[in-house]
Amino acid sequence: MPPGAATQMYRWVTQLDVRSVLRTISAPTLVLHRTDNQHYRLAFGRYLARHVPGARLVELPGGDCYPFYTVASEAVLDEVEEFLTGARQPLSVQRELATVLFTDIVGSTDLAAQMGDARWLELLSAHNEVIRRQLAAFRGSEIDTTGDGFLATFDGPARAVQCALQIHDSIRALGMEIRAGLHTGEIELLHGDLGGIAVHLAARVMAMAGPGETLVSRTVTDLVVGSGIEFEDRGHHELKGVPGAWHLYAVTAAP
Repeated sequence: MPPGAATQMYRWVTQLDVRSVLRTISAPTLVLHRTDNQHYRLAFGRYLARHVPGARLVELPGGDCYPFYTVASEAVLDEVEEFLTGARQPLSVQRELATVLFTDIVGSTDLAAQMGDARWLELLSAHNEVIRRQLAAFRGSEIDTTGDGFLATFDGPARAVQCALQIHDSIRALGMEIRAGLHTGEIELLHGDLGGIAVHLAARVMAMAGPGETLVSRTVTDLVVGSGIEFEDRGHHELKGVPGAWHLYAVTAAP
């Protein structure tokens, strides 16, 4: 809306006081409030719930004013569905075994600062094209881009490792280095999103890799025995957010 209309609307909102009529509301009422919202404070929602007869208050984490346009909308919709129908639909989560690959450009912030926006965006576009070309060649599925990296899955760990090595070689030709991490495990597919401990583990494995390096979990090395892929033992590591110590290996060669 135009600035003048917005000004009039907010002037009207701030001058309107409905507190005196709250107790006359007889319809079932659900009050949803984001606990960290700094514009509509939590005390407002609690006041409504106290003064509307029989109102139900649900406090949700976060600070979004308009939840239907955010990634946090599921929790809001679940509460509305349960309030209106008395039940929530069970989540349909599909689980499958996959090898998860994460990549990340080494020193991307410094590169962007040195090159300037135009040159950096051009180089980033070339980087994305290279990775997508290699994913297609090794039958990988692009799941998401992380600004300067990729998340992809494969139905075979050997092809995932070979793809990571080819990506390294291709990206070096652009004057950049990446790091990569791989883990094989069960992933969860829900509404097109990817989840599960296997995804988190692959991300943590990548974070341990150095420039130009591909690290994998012991699970991957066990599954590719006999493939001709060679590894170097990097010892056991505690990975943030993942229970236990994990044995990691660096990929040194592949057929």
